[in-house]
Amino acid sequence: MTNGFIRYEKKNGIEYASVYQAKRVGSKKINDIKWLGRVINKEKGIFKSREKGTFTFTLDGGIISDTNLPSANEKLILDFGDSYFLNEILERNRFKSLIKATFGDLADTVMSLIFYRSLQQGANYYAQIWWEGSYARVLYPNASLASQRISETLKLIGDERLQRNFFCEYLKFIAPLCGKGILLDSTGLPNDICFPLTAINSHGGKINKETRLVLVLDKDSGMPVYFRYAAGNIVDVSTLKATLCEIKAYGIDICHAVIDAGYYSETNIRAMQKSQISFVIRMVPNRKKYKDLIREYTDDIEDAKYLVKYRDRFVYIKRAEIDLFGKTGYAYIALDIDRKHDEVKKYIRGAFDNNDISPEDMNAEMQRKGLFILVASDPICTTDILPLYYTRQAIEQVFDIGKNNTDLLPLRVHSLESFRGHLLLSFLTSAVYVMVNKALKKTDVCAIGAYRIFRNLKCKVFDSVIVVQEANKKMNDIAKIVKLNFPVELPLICGEKNGGK
Repeated sequence: MTNGFIRYEKKNGIEYASVYQAKRVGSKKINDIKWLGRVINKEKGIFKSREKGTFTFTLDGGIISDTNLPSANEKLILDFGDSYFLNEILERNRFKSLIKATFGDLADTVMSLIFYRSLQQGANYYAQIWWEGSYARVLYPNASLASQRISETLKLIGDERLQRNFFCEYLKFIAPLCGKGILLDSTGLPNDICFPLTAINSHGGKINKETRLVLVLDKDSGMPVYFRYAAGNIVDVSTLKATLCEIKAYGIDICHAVIDAGYYSETNIRAMQKSQISFVIRMVPNRKKYKDLIREYTDDIEDAKYLVKYRDRFVYIKRAEIDLFGKTGYAYIALDIDRKHDEVKKYIRGAFDNNDISPEDMNAEMQRKGLFILVASDPICTTDILPLYYTRQAIEQVFDIGKNNTDLLPLRVHSLESFRGHLLLSFLTSAVYVMVNKALKKTDVCAIGAYRIFRNLKCKVFDSVIVVQEANKKMNDIAKIVKLNFPVELPLICGEKNGGK
C-alpha cells in the first residue's frame, strides 16, 4: 500500500486510528478510509477492532494477523473510582508508606481491610467477595482476605509490641498536622465476649455489658491521636490519669485539653494542674460546688449584658473566679434559652398532673432547667468559651464514624489480641475518614458520599492493561476540586496478572 497515511484521533481519552489511501473515482481524487480500531501500540503498529481482533498494520504490508501478539481479551470489570480516589488521597498523605513501614508483609491485607471498612462495610466474611470485585485487588494483590486469614491478621496487629511501634510511627506521621491541644472522651462498646474487659456498666441511665474505649483527638486538626481501652465497669473518671501518662510516654507534649463532665474530679483536675495542662471541663450537677454557684450567680443571669451567641443558639453566660482545689480557676455559669424551653416543657408534661408536687417545688425545679457550668483553668472571654468547649463534638463525630462507618460495632472477636487488632483497624479507618473529609472540605459531599459517587466509575481489566470507563459529571466535579485526574489506561500490576491471593 503506497501514498497512504494513518490518522490518529482521541475520543473520550482513548486513541483510535484509521488508514487513508488516495484513489481516483472517475475524475475525482478521494481518500479511501479504512477503520483500524483502537491503538494498542502505536510504535509497533498494533491495533484492535471488533471484526479483526488484535493485529499489526503497516502502510507497506497492510494487515498482518499474528497469533503471537499480546492478548487483549477482557478478563473482568471492577469497581474502580472509589478505590482509586481513596488510594490517591492516601498516597498524597503518605499514609500508605506509614502502613508499609509498620506492618511489612501484612500491609496489603491491612490496607485492603481499611478499604473494605471505608468503602463497603460489613462482616469480615464478605471482605474477599468485595475485594474480588474492586480495583483494590489490583492495588493490593497480596492481600489475604479469607475469613480465617483475617482473624489471624487481627491477632498479629493486636500484638502489644507492634502497636507500640505503630503509635511511635503514627504520632510522627500526624505531628505536622497537630497542635498541643487534645479532646478526650470515651464510649461503651456493648458485647457478650467472654473475656475480662466485658463488664456491667451504667452510663447515662443505661445498663450494658460493655468494654470502654477511650479516644484522644488533636483539637486543631480533629485527627485521632491515640486510643486505649478499659473494662466496662471502670468509670470514666478513673481513666484520665493513665491516658495522659500513656500519651506522655510517647513523647506527646500536651498544653491544653477539652474534656467531658465524666472526667470531673479533684484527682483529675489536680493531675492536670500538676502537669501544667490548661483545660476546659463541664462540672457535674451533683457537686456541692455546682449547687452553690447556681444559687449565687443565677438570680440576674437573664440580663442582656450576659447574652452571647453561638451558631444559632443564644446563651446567657456569667464568668466567676473560683477556688479550684487550691488554685484559681474560672466557672462559666450558663443558661441555654432553647434548652431551658425544651427541658421545662418536658418536665411540666410529667409533673403537671402530679398532686404530690407543689407549685413551689415545680418553680424550684423549672428554675434549674437549661443551666450548666463549664470550668476552666484560665480566664477565657465568655464569647469564646462555648466554641472552645464544643470542639469536643469532633470526638463524638469520630465515635459515630467508628460505630456507623468503620465497623467498630458489633464486636465479632473472641480473644484479647483480636480485640486489640480490631480496635487498631477501626482507629486507622477513622483516621482515613478524617483525612478524606479534609480533602473534600471544598465540595458539598462527605467521604461516604464521595465513595458512593465514585463507585459507579468502572474499569475493564485485560491481560496487560486496565481501561477506565468514562466519568460522569458528578465524578468530574469532585475530581476537579480535589485535583484528581482519572487515567484512561493503567498497566496491570504483576500480582494481579497472577490472580493475587
